[in-house]
Amino acid sequence: MSNNSPDTIWTRTFLLLCAAQFLGYAQNAMLAPILPLYVTQLGGSPFVVGMVLACFAATSVIVRPLVGHWADRWSEAGVMISGLFFQGASILFCLIPWVETAMLANGLRGIGWGGLNTGGYSLLAHIAPESRRGEASGLYSGVQSASSILFPAFALWLLHESFGGFTAVFLATTMFSWLSAALGGMVARQVTHAVRHGTAMVSRQWWREIFHFIEHDILLPSLMLLWLNVSLPAITNFSVLYARDLGVINFGPFFIVVGITSLLARPLLGRLSDRIGRDLSVAAGFALQVASLLLITTVSNLVGMIVCGVFYMLGNAIGSSTTLALALERADPQRRGKQMATFSIAYPLSYGIGSLLTGSAVEFAGYTGMFFILTAVQALGLIFVLINAANLRAQAN
Repeated sequence: MSNNSPDTIWTRTFLLLCAAQFLGYAQNAMLAPILPLYVTQLGGSPFVVGMVLACFAATSVIVRPLVGHWADRWSEAGVMISGLFFQGASILFCLIPWVETAMLANGLRGIGWGGLNTGGYSLLAHIAPESRRGEASGLYSGVQSASSILFPAFALWLLHESFGGFTAVFLATTMFSWLSAALGGMVARQVTHAVRHGTAMVSRQWWREIFHFIEHDILLPSLMLLWLNVSLPAITNFSVLYARDLGVINFGPFFIVVGITSLLARPLLGRLSDRIGRDLSVAAGFALQVASLLLITTVSNLVGMIVCGVFYMLGNAIGSSTTLALALERADPQRRGKQMATFSIAYPLSYGIGSLLTGSAVEFAGYTGMFFILTAVQALGLIFVLINAANLRAQAN
């Protein structure tokens, strides 16, 4: 065991785990702008690009119960390391210049992504001190989001350099994933006894355990995380289209400021949830997102959109960090891998639902109408939190 003090966050294990997550997330951050360009160069339409991206989300969701079961029965660190090796190897299929192999590569990459996140969250639940789980969750998720500031720009730079190109980008992403796996191996040596096997783990047939998708202990924080993030594509993906519709040019600073806000806010606001309570923190997250989505309908310039984006990311940062802390508190140590796998499903599922909802709303009601619809969705989430406030506060005590 690496935790000598029960109240210490800054252990060698925690730092290694954060470093592994940072490099593991680097691959996804680099491929976010590269895969659409690669698929269209191969002759794929925007619809085909969507299919390639959907393969990643679909396999990432489907595989979570299996890798969660594997984490509980075998090793949380081993699942993370295996996911990283698999994630790195899968993208090498993109070296075969066919749309079909790009689709296969992204689908296989989703399996590795499921292992990276399930193993990582399970390890965090094991090592985070009880009195500082909100702070630990904020730091952890902040490190993950930090990759989105640096690596997309690095990937685009590498793509357009004379010594670069798509092949160079794909090889670089593989290297980052495998370096992350090496760091995961160092984590594994620090948490030899992270997994505890109890009789409850073997009380049902293995196949029923794998296909048991709903984990009631963490259903509430999982639902709130999904609800929080369902409007996120409006800010991360559709905001650039809204800006173009407004005539705003040079929109790059929006993503830089929003990314830095997310990076800095998660550890700071995660610590706040340890002090004011989980219920107030999640409610504040929903309230800030509601305010942002309403305000963005009134602005018409880059500065106004940046202000709205900052408000949104502040709300998303405190809400996401707090729901992760709630999941850590409620997870059963005997089923930690399976339960954190279920919790982590909320991320890709919310992205898929949110993208579909946002795109459909734009088609139906325009950009202003879309923001009003998402405001209503987030307002309902705030009401749901207030109704369940007593339950949330009780879980934090």
